[in-house]
Amino acid sequence: MKARLSLYLRALVLLTLLAAAVGCSKAPTDAQIASDIQNKLNSDSGLQGKQLIVQADKGSVTLSGEVDNNAQRDAAARYASSEPGVKQIVNNLQVAPPPPLEAQAPPPPPSKPAPAAKRRHKASKERDESPAEVAQAAPPPPPEPAPAPAAPAPPPPPPPPPPPPPQKVTIPSGTTLAIRLVDAIDSETATQGQTFHATLNSPLAVDGATAIPTGYNVEGHVVTVQSAGKFAGQSLLVLQLDRISAAGSTYNIQTDQYKKQGSSRGKNTAEKVGGGAGIGAIIGALAGGGKGAAIGAVAGGGLGAGAQAVTHSQQIKLPSETVLTFTLQAPLTVIPTTQGPDAGRPTLNTQQ
Repeated sequence: MKARLSLYLRALVLLTLLAAAVGCSKAPTDAQIASDIQNKLNSDSGLQGKQLIVQADKGSVTLSGEVDNNAQRDAAARYASSEPGVKQIVNNLQVAPPPPLEAQAPPPPPSKPAPAAKRRHKASKERDESPAEVAQAAPPPPPEPAPAPAAPAPPPPPPPPPPPPPQKVTIPSGTTLAIRLVDAIDSETATQGQTFHATLNSPLAVDGATAIPTGYNVEGHVVTVQSAGKFAGQSLLVLQLDRISAAGSTYNIQTDQYKKQGSSRGKNTAEKVGGGAGIGAIIGALAGGGKGAAIGAVAGGGLGAGAQAVTHSQQIKLPSETVLTFTLQAPLTVIPTTQGPDAGRPTLNTQQ
């Protein structure tokens, strides 16, 4: 009776230690990671008041917004990388261009000195002559007529007024964004953070008026990628758009994420393999303590793996020309244009 009670107590202790280990290994959630990084950015005096966006997904943190210089951009990345649970940083922060320098006025022209030297020379000559010499001197010639004053130069024409600034429009949040892939994406070969290229498949419009026509370049990145393995792991692919270029300007955009998960024939394989190891450990404990527990865990794990082995799962393949749909998560202010990316390019006339 005492021996059986001792075995039960040992099994209870092992289960308690296993539950404590699982509880301590719980990683922080994506929302906690994003909130902690946002608080660090707001506490920095150089980054306060800036519209910085932090997104976290399974250890991958994406920073978006606009800063004043590269030092602020690097500081934001350091704050994000210091957060526990962060595995990768995608730094999409943009440095704002410096303000244009004001035109400097030309220096005033130097003033023309008065001809005082000629008058001083004439007065000195008259003082040196005696009165007799003055009487015998010939009469002076008649005075020369004074030159007519020069006409003032006409003032320069005023500079033309600067052209009016281009009118901007704002594409509201929630607008659908359809793109056509240029680069093929495969869950078996893609990497996290990889950039992909696409083109706008449908125009963006505001109140029925086209703001950005079809065909302009779009860039995005791979947020998460997971290749299907030999066991029951499912393939996973998460994409997000970063910027769009139109009529010589590039705009940062905030969109939702495109997510696709491949099918798998061996669902819950990982859970079943782990369960086999846990049951084996308990059996080993009941059989004889420490050494028996280790032997039982190995046996249980091998049993689960052998029972759940399956063939390769389905990979996610997005070939070139695939059309994907995203949704704007923040308003986008652009300079509207009605000309496509091929406007102004010479075309080949094939008519004979």
